Amino acid sequence: MTTFAGSSAAQPDLDWSQLRETILMLNLAVAQIDQSMNEGHSSVSVLSQSFTALATNLRDIQTSIEKLPKQSEKQIPDKLKSIIEGSTNTAMDKVQASIIAFQFYDKLTQRLDHVSLSLTALAELIADPSSLYSPPKWQELQQSIRSKYTMEEERIMFDNVLSGMSVEQALSEFRQAMANKHANDQDDEDIEFF
Repeated sequence: MTTFAGSSAAQPDLDWSQLRETILMLNLAVAQIDQSMNEGHSSVSVLSQSFTALATNLRDIQTSIEKLPKQSEKQIPDKLKSIIEGSTNTAMDKVQASIIAFQFYDKLTQRLDHVSLSLTALAELIADPSSLYSPPKWQELQQSIRSKYTMEEERIMFDNVLSGMSVEQALSEFRQAMANKHANDQDDEDIEFF
């Protein structure tokens, strides 16, 4: 990332530039996104490791329960065995739900990473006078950003915004498309692993 002279908006002089101020604000947004992702990643990493260990322990408990003697041997009552199995199964379901939530968090961090990279590329384009007024450079940037989208719905939202649709309307259409997609695919198998 390119470095720039600091803001002079509080005391503008003849060298003051709205482009430099825009670049500084874009760089600030990138820094905030990156720091938020770093903080979130550390927390989620610890949680992920804990849930992985918990899932392993629960599988071990389930395997041990299956090896317990039947009631005819009178060592452990079937009712107690059933309670342990039920509690273990419930805990495993919770672990699975948590893993799915982590997958969605991972998708969120990937999107924020794309935003951060896009803002950095935008700041660099604005900072370069030869690129700033070059429609091919702007088109190159836009195509680079669009190519990072993995879902068709995201590409449609991108196209809608660039065609002049309001952000609110583009988001509304995106959410509707995602709701329709979700309604058609109730399978948990749709979840992408990153």
